[in-house]
Amino acid sequence: MPQITKDSTAQTVITTFEMTPGTCEDLMEALQEAYETFISKQPGFIAAGLHVNDAQTRIANYSQWESRQDFQAMLRTTEMRERNRKINLLCRSFEPVMYDVVAAFD
Repeated sequence: MPQITKDSTAQTVITTFEMTPGTCEDLMEALQEAYETFISKQPGFIAAGLHVNDAQTRIANYSQWESRQDFQAMLRTTEMRERNRKINLLCRSFEPVMYDVVAAFD
């Protein structure tokens, strides 16, 4: 489970996917399968969560990595490049963005 703390040294990546309600379930299945069988097994992976809005037009993915380089190495693998091409067909757009935690509140 992701842990959000200000003093964390983990690299946070938030990826948003925009799609239609007709492809939401297919995209969510593809993302879950990618995490279960590949992404979560990559060096530096810490944790992730998938979120879908009630209109099923957006999925938000929050993931944590030990370093920026670990995340980038996973993206560069042949398997992930192939998966991303398929994911791209299921959505209008997706964009992973790296963030630093500035504050966290309980």
